[in-house]
Amino acid sequence: MTAKRNRRKQTQPLQQRLTSFAEAARERARRMPPGKERDMLLRRAKQNEVTSDLTDLLSAPGYRRHGG
Repeated sequence: MTAKRNRRKQTQPLQQRLTSFAEAARERARRMPPGKERDMLLRRAKQNEVTSDLTDLLSAPGYRRHGG
């Protein structure tokens, strides 16, 4: 038996969701003492910012994919 996927309609674009998560994670990390949990929050915030930037780059009108 296959599992049913939990689908939901996104109300915000991907870049906006990534950016807002990164901002919220950085704000939470500012209030935390130094440690592993704080470092993980900052790492995820950075990953979301890079993902947002790459998505912008790849969806730019001048971007052309190279390869076969």
